[in-house]
Amino acid sequence: MFKDSNYKTKMQKTIEVFFKELSSLRTGRANANMLDLVRVDVYGQKMPINQLGSITTPEARMINIQVWDLNNVNLIDSAIKKSELGLNPQIDGQLIRLPIPDLSEERREEIKKMIKTMGEKCKVSIRNIRREANDELKNLQKSKDISEDEEKKFEKVIQVFTDEHIKKIDEKIISKEKEIMTI
Repeated sequence: MFKDSNYKTKMQKTIEVFFKELSSLRTGRANANMLDLVRVDVYGQKMPINQLGSITTPEARMINIQVWDLNNVNLIDSAIKKSELGLNPQIDGQLIRLPIPDLSEERREEIKKMIKTMGEKCKVSIRNIRREANDELKNLQKSKDISEDEEKKFEKVIQVFTDEHIKKIDEKIISKEKEIMTI
């Protein structure tokens, strides 16, 4: 039997990933999530910074990383410098300070384009999930597991899920663009 809730869950997870990616963008305001995508090569594996130290935002334009192991300070420093965040870490013993510079107009436009691209990829994923659901419905209808009327009913339900999720993506894109342009 067809389970539309499986596809709704997949769409929801896709949106969660998109929101997480957006939160990692540098917007000019200090945000610990900016470091989520930075991986540090330590202990024979790539680890997120939040597993190597405490991350705090003591003020609007500063992130502090209190590194637990002094040996990891330079590794974290180089991983941040290699990332696309454009931040210059300042090391003070086991404390790494990351001042967040103002965004130039050019950088804001770049970030807007990145947001649109990320949003478009997410929408494509949502549409792929819809196609996957519709393919399953067609196969179930061919094998006479569901009637043609049930197939049409489920297709409409899946389309509603798709429309809702794409609307959420569009709203998030607009709000994130406003945030970037007003900071």
